[in-house]
Amino acid sequence: MDKLQWFDPAGTRKPDAKPVSVVIVDDHPVVRDGLCAMISAEPDIQVVAEAGTGAEALIAIRHLRPMIVLMDLLLPDIEGWEVIKQVCADSSETAFIVLTTLVGDEEIYRALEAGARGYLFKDMARKQLVLAIRAVANGKRYIPPEVGTRIAESLPRTALTTREIEVLQGIAAGLRNKEIAHQLGVSESTVNAHMKHILEKLQAFDRTQAVTTALRRGIIRL
Repeated sequence: MDKLQWFDPAGTRKPDAKPVSVVIVDDHPVVRDGLCAMISAEPDIQVVAEAGTGAEALIAIRHLRPMIVLMDLLLPDIEGWEVIKQVCADSSETAFIVLTTLVGDEEIYRALEAGARGYLFKDMARKQLVLAIRAVANGKRYIPPEVGTRIAESLPRTALTTREIEVLQGIAAGLRNKEIAHQLGVSESTVNAHMKHILEKLQAFDRTQAVTTALRRGIIRL
């Protein structure tokens, strides 16, 4: 729990308004420090905790019930979108803004479907981050043009099933269909059928192109 840090809000509240409480979730301390410094410069926004893992994030969020969580998707224990999904299933008090390096359209879809109300790339400007926090705190969504473009480029969306993703992961790992079938406990003909559907959905000519497309879109990761 060494990455979980709590902040005493005493003396920082404006007498006439309640600051927007924020929890920062990122496994890189330098990133957390930078975000905290950026946000702390705003009188109406207040960082109340930091977390470096998904488990720590769940503890902080459930204890503090912040208005906003800045959530990285790449965490060492739990996927960021899974943290979002768990919290949103329990409560509507906290809103999530994803702040990540992941730019694949499927990663964006997963986060938004889990309940995120904003999605930002980490190269955004400080002004954009502050605008996003204020917008989402006021009940709005914040999807900047660069994120909307990523989504639009993949329309119409044809999602892969969980089993198809498992087959694709096996292919990315260099396994043959027979080995994937053994690993998944299915017949080789079943894997062949999944492979056919994968190629059709991704509009790929072969296994290599399917893996390349899936990696680019964030459907799978190596």
